[in-house]
Amino acid sequence: MKTLDALTFAITVGAITQLNGAQWVTYEGQAGPGKGKHIVMLSGDEEYRSEEGLPQLGKILSQRHGFKCTVLFSQDADETINPNNSGNVPGMHLLNSAELVINQFRFRELPDADMKHFVDYMNSGKPMIVVRTATHAFNYEKNKKSPYAKFTWTAKDGGFGGVTVGETWTFHHGNHGSEATRGLVDGKLRDHPILRGVNDVFGPTDVYGVKSDFPADALVLMQGQVLVGMNPGDAPNLKKAIMPMVWLRDVKNENGKTSRYLCSTIGAATDLENEDLRRLFVNACYSLTGLEVPKKADVATIGEFKPLAFGFNKFKKGVKVSEHELK
Repeated sequence: MKTLDALTFAITVGAITQLNGAQWVTYEGQAGPGKGKHIVMLSGDEEYRSEEGLPQLGKILSQRHGFKCTVLFSQDADETINPNNSGNVPGMHLLNSAELVINQFRFRELPDADMKHFVDYMNSGKPMIVVRTATHAFNYEKNKKSPYAKFTWTAKDGGFGGVTVGETWTFHHGNHGSEATRGLVDGKLRDHPILRGVNDVFGPTDVYGVKSDFPADALVLMQGQVLVGMNPGDAPNLKKAIMPMVWLRDVKNENGKTSRYLCSTIGAATDLENEDLRRLFVNACYSLTGLEVPKKADVATIGEFKPLAFGFNKFKKGVKVSEHELK
């Protein structure tokens, strides 16, 4: 009996440990227009702290606007967040219940079973927001036999980014780490719902360049202007042309359905300290899920939000997924 009791105890302890662990975080929607709509957010980049920015955005969308938001993280087997682990993002099956996906991957190489959920979502005709490094979300250079190697950023057609938003990784147009970004609204599109209440976008990350074959069917909502320094009040660098920074594109997938993609090459966690950039993303979630965009969406942060600076291997070590649960 003692052996059985010990075994029962061990099983019970293991069950409790598993219950208390978390491989992803879900913020249940409170009252608001987004109630009943599920947004899945994909965090997985080594440089721009999506593991900090997306949870904050999820909290705002759920607590202030009613959306149910689930954040998936690149992590190690013990549920410790590790942006450098490019092959383990538990919860990809949750895309099956999503009305919208916010993708902030960079050079991920997911197992085929997980990628199938991603591709099924792409082919569903549902919308996606592609943030900064997600123009080059996947890298299967070491596994070219994978059926999903076609999404590699170096593919002839630009891989995932090329066939969706029309851009893969290109170049830093602003000097990385020393020239910040000012967002310029195209006056002709001033009344677009996604730009409602958006007037002052600034971010410390630099402007990404785009290639000369930038898609003609893209609707550019905001241009990125290079600044001469890293502060909001710094002057523009007039030697560098403005570049498309936020744009919409409708793309017909292999099933014949049309998906709407919003690409934003600004969107690091530190960029999200800017109120109007948060508002732009919240507006996009309303618009892409078929809801009326508020006149001025409430985007006040939930709890303390002081994200770490962008940079490789500068993420906070040892953070468990469960630490991002709403307290």
